[in-house]
Amino acid sequence: MKYGLIAGNGRFPLLALEAARQMGDEVVAVAIREEASKEVEALAARCYWISLGELSRLIEILKSEGISELVMAGQVKHASIFSSIRPDWRLFKLLASLGTRNTDSLILGVAKVLEDEGICLTDSTRVLKPLLAAEGNLTSRKPDSDEQADIEYGRRVANALAGFDVGQSVAISGRACVALEAMEGTDAMLERAATLVNGRPLRLIKVSRRRKHLLFDVPVAGPGTVATMLRTGTTALAVDANRTLLLDKEEMLSRAEEAGLAVIGILPDEP
Repeated sequence: MKYGLIAGNGRFPLLALEAARQMGDEVVAVAIREEASKEVEALAARCYWISLGELSRLIEILKSEGISELVMAGQVKHASIFSSIRPDWRLFKLLASLGTRNTDSLILGVAKVLEDEGICLTDSTRVLKPLLAAEGNLTSRKPDSDEQADIEYGRRVANALAGFDVGQSVAISGRACVALEAMEGTDAMLERAATLVNGRPLRLIKVSRRRKHLLFDVPVAGPGTVATMLRTGTTALAVDANRTLLLDKEEMLSRAEEAGLAVIGILPDEP
């Protein structure tokens, strides 16, 4: 198959390109200059670099390559979208038409523009299904009763938060919400939460906004998440099963196992 991939930051686009190459797919990468790693160039069939806001240039590249299917892989920091984007005329027109400028509205608006040009946005995990979190306990240590109570409460809070397209994660301790994720990202949220709990253990809950699609903004966790959990005294991680990518999955779960952390996948509530 031949398709395009918009590459943001992190391991997600690199793993997707590696998997696509193993499957024999021809993937043309459009890498976001402010976000993506140079490693993308070696893994893609061809690689083009664009800046945030160059929607017309994106369409020109995809049409020149004869691409009608496109996936988005990797994070674009919310702070970058908010403060660093310099829109071309096409994106400026789109932004002016939006009622709110959150991630969902922006990317769904971009998807509509692409669709009008004959380009379909498709499942961003299409070649990484084995890395999606399964349902159930993913480490041998199950959450204890206190952790379970925090997880249940945290999922209610996180799902409510996600409905406003603000963030996907919350930090909970003693059935109290210590911190909500916003533009700073999950790691920074946990670091902030650790300064507020006076050494009490934290629990991290990530949700997928109750979406049924995996077109963009898929929740991710990986070895870096485990390192941050250890640094901040976070003892348990709960994620939405079948909706969360565990990047470098074996390494991540092995590190969590060695550290005695509890990691669990829970089926998301229906929208």
